[in-house]
Amino acid sequence: MTKDSSYVSHEEKEVHWHNLSEAEVFKRLNSDVEWGLSSQEVKQRLERDGPNVITGQARIPAWRRLLLQFHNPLIYILLVATIVTSFLGEYIDAGVILLVVLINALIGFAQESKAEQAIHSLKKMLSSNSTVMRDGKKQWVPTTDLVCGDVVLFASGDKVPADTRLYRCRDLQVDESTLTGESVAVEKQRGELDSAAVLADRSNMVFAGTLVTYGTAQGMVVATGDQTQTGKIARMIAQATQLETPLTRKIHAFSRLLLWVILALAGLTFFIGLGYGLPASETFMAAVALAVAAIPEGLPAVVTITLAIGVRRMAKRNAIIRKLSAVETLGSTNVICSDKTGTLTENQMTVQRLYAASQSVEVTGSGYAPQGELQGRWEDNGALEHVLRAGLLNNDSRLLEKEERWLVEGDPTEGALITCALKAGLEISHCQQHYQRLDTIPFESDRQYMATLHHFDEKRNIIYLKGSIEQISRRCCQQLTEDGRLTAFNLEQLNEQVTQWASQGLRVLAFAMQWVDKEEQNLQRFNQQETERQLVFIGLQAMIDPPRAEAIHAVTTCQQAGVKVKMITGDHALTAQAIASEIGIISDPNSRFGPVLTGQQLSELDKEQLKFACQEVSIFARVAPEQKLQLVTALQAHQWVVAMTGDGVNDAPALKQADIGIAMGISGTEVAKEASDMVLTDDNFSSIEAAVEEGRNVFDNLTKFITWILPTNLGQGLVIMVAIVFGLTLPILPVQALWLNMTTAVFLGLMLAFEPKEAGLMQRQPRELKEPILNREIISRIISVSSLLLLGAFGLFQWSVVQGASLEESRSIAVTLFVVVQSFFLLNCRRLNGSILTVPLHTNPWIVVGLLAMMGAQLAFLYLPMMNQLFHSAPISIAYWGVMIIYGGIVMVLVEIEKMLWRKYKYQRQ
Repeated sequence: MTKDSSYVSHEEKEVHWHNLSEAEVFKRLNSDVEWGLSSQEVKQRLERDGPNVITGQARIPAWRRLLLQFHNPLIYILLVATIVTSFLGEYIDAGVILLVVLINALIGFAQESKAEQAIHSLKKMLSSNSTVMRDGKKQWVPTTDLVCGDVVLFASGDKVPADTRLYRCRDLQVDESTLTGESVAVEKQRGELDSAAVLADRSNMVFAGTLVTYGTAQGMVVATGDQTQTGKIARMIAQATQLETPLTRKIHAFSRLLLWVILALAGLTFFIGLGYGLPASETFMAAVALAVAAIPEGLPAVVTITLAIGVRRMAKRNAIIRKLSAVETLGSTNVICSDKTGTLTENQMTVQRLYAASQSVEVTGSGYAPQGELQGRWEDNGALEHVLRAGLLNNDSRLLEKEERWLVEGDPTEGALITCALKAGLEISHCQQHYQRLDTIPFESDRQYMATLHHFDEKRNIIYLKGSIEQISRRCCQQLTEDGRLTAFNLEQLNEQVTQWASQGLRVLAFAMQWVDKEEQNLQRFNQQETERQLVFIGLQAMIDPPRAEAIHAVTTCQQAGVKVKMITGDHALTAQAIASEIGIISDPNSRFGPVLTGQQLSELDKEQLKFACQEVSIFARVAPEQKLQLVTALQAHQWVVAMTGDGVNDAPALKQADIGIAMGISGTEVAKEASDMVLTDDNFSSIEAAVEEGRNVFDNLTKFITWILPTNLGQGLVIMVAIVFGLTLPILPVQALWLNMTTAVFLGLMLAFEPKEAGLMQRQPRELKEPILNREIISRIISVSSLLLLGAFGLFQWSVVQGASLEESRSIAVTLFVVVQSFFLLNCRRLNGSILTVPLHTNPWIVVGLLAMMGAQLAFLYLPMMNQLFHSAPISIAYWGVMIIYGGIVMVLVEIEKMLWRKYKYQRQ
């Protein structure tokens, strides 16, 4: 019964509860283990510390998130263009530009409207009821009403409601995989621990959001709500930096450059006009016309649509995109930080080795599905038969098949033993009926074994034991041979086998047995004699959470593509290293930090050392949630694009901090999914490989589009600028420039978004963050094609005027020349470096569709009276068509020659 309210509140400095004695815990919390807290004390503590819920950060209002969609230099240009065209009286054109801007903003807003749900998911994890002792009575209360000092009772199947220090334990096992990454249920026990013990090693505590899988316990709540480990993760999620993606960084940089170039050209045009003595108003309108012509109005729309096409393609490859930019980000990824359990591995314990009567047997298959076999000649090994039977009978779990998936109801380790027995041909019902269980000594952490008594035959019963190597071996005096004889126990040979398997990351269980008289119907006598060396050793079963077969191939492919793969797990170092080695993840052999770094070792590194460590080491084990976040941040300090995969609550902060967070769709928690940018519907690491490939293709296609569209805008700007400089009539009007920009972007440029992946895409190195979208070769091509457009359009305009064509007809010819040249140039852009001859037209039928659609639109522009009135166009004779087609073919050939010269130049530099 409590005496006063002087207990450790949330405001005090963090206490290492696992390091204190039980008496000190009770004293600090001012609570009684038998009575619990009084109702009055609970009310006071609730008022002081608040309810046991996680408070989320204030969300950005919807209106503000919508306005942020316009925060882009390119959008600024388009908004200015809208205002200017309205000022010029071109209200239709202004409406078209504004519509493009609004569509882009609405698409972005819709894609990101659910991006901040992680805190809400964490809140749901704590919404349930709990059994507590209050006023000396057992009560069933809402989890939200728990306070520090509450005495909580746990049983199998309970979700832990708050961080709790245990003071009574009976065979307690807790699944902490969502919090620590531990692949199997953790055994809990009383006692004091070192203050430096990492989260995964705090065996005297249970944490909010984890699940009791076996046993019973009582404990005292030491942290609630935001102060729990889950609450701390929520804070880290809220504080994680929202980073720009490589694409948005490059687009923003490109847009800013484009803005200054357009303003500089417009300003130059204005002052040149003034220099010629032209009226200021007329010169200003000409400068505005140049700016409108040079703005690529279709760029934002096509970028968005290209990303959306990538989203659709990736959905077919089991990757659901939550943010459009994530499609491209993976294509620029340098590093993938992957959780082990359930991501690189099956998340299903599997027996891989058996040992009995000096014979080692391999077991095929993985997971809980009873598909596989025992290799070699093992059928005549009587000891091995006992090992398999013991694993099946000394077992409190069940194997179930649900929706074509095999699941374990109970302990994963026991599920693996059942599966192994089924692979050997044992039948569960037959064994349980023939060898009926008579009594049980359940597993306890201080005992380290489980014993069961079974009917064996008409004269004897049999006791089967399974447990740790140390506890089983110390009770054995004999061992069973293949033919069923007894011989002296060879401990040295056993230890040699165990050491070999342990070095491979296998978890080893030992099995023993003892025949007893038929009259013995319980284990009371055995319990009294358990310290005697009277057991017969029968063998070992070694298991592991095996790597996914497809993950091995995916990791190899990523490494060939220049993408580093690093394993960050909460599991043991030896297990992590063994799995990583099998998958092909190896640290730098010259690393001063060794092949594996544990959470304890990471905590001893300063910021600079951590930066070098994450560069050299590829395997990180026993890592706490905040350390995952630190590792991602340290990798980003190298200017690397970091992708982080994960499925647990512990992964969420790092998922949000990473350039792209990838959550598992099947085994992943809602918290992980909401914090991610992408969700894998099949939990398959190989889907990440497909996503990287798709992302690279998206970036390729965007680069092709930008390379294609800019010569149109630059060419139009140059045509207008030259006309101003030489005091000539404008060959292209602003409204005609808008027609060109919008129709060619949609009907021609957009078709590049459907380009298939180029050969050798996954043999390239990732793009450097500092590398601009446009390299020297692309800039050179844009300038050369723009110059050819200037020469052709201006020359053909002047020639048609000399030939007696009307001003409307001459301008229509200039506009159509742009369309024809851009159509031919579109074929060049299907391969920025390779020859046009290497890309058959049928590989992208949308190109043909786009060319036909553009031709239909341009014919309407020229020959429909309504279009002639709207755009000041006029019909042109077929002779001009012939000249323009020939000129377009010449441009296409010249571009191919330029590409060939660049290839030759690159080859000579190698």
